[in-house]
Amino acid sequence: MRLLLTCFAFALPAAALAADGPAALGANGGKYGDWTAATFGSGADKICYAFTTASASKPEIKSRGPVLLTVTERAADRDEVTIGAGYTYPKNAAPALSIGTTTVNFYTQGGTAFTTDGGEAVAAFKAGDSAEAVGPGPHGHPVHDSFSLTGFNGAFHAISAACP
Repeated sequence: MRLLLTCFAFALPAAALAADGPAALGANGGKYGDWTAATFGSGADKICYAFTTASASKPEIKSRGPVLLTVTERAADRDEVTIGAGYTYPKNAAPALSIGTTTVNFYTQGGTAFTTDGGEAVAAFKAGDSAEAVGPGPHGHPVHDSFSLTGFNGAFHAISAACP
């Protein structure tokens, strides 16, 4: 888990990097099923996030970095849902994440996809078992990433309590 927290810390905004380091939330070391909950920083700059790694990805892409599904809470910004692809998305890519019958659309910048409706995504995560992201890979072919939602509710509760 320390490796994941360290890896994730590199993806945080530069302003947050000047604050306290990442800290796991909860007596369980931040682990909630397949999700991890943590905080970064303090005071007005405090960021609370829950994340999981892809349980399966197809096709396999050589030299691909970690694939993360993350929900972030800040005092002024709630339910920011992102996907870290582990590669740079092609220009104008528009991945989608399916949770049961709900599809959430994303826009991209570099190797990160940002949801257009984080509240909708979080509501679907709370009721779902799994999520599948589909987006264009580095060569334009579709890439499918599967994520478990086991433990999401506990992790989300932890970050919501830590960043009310």
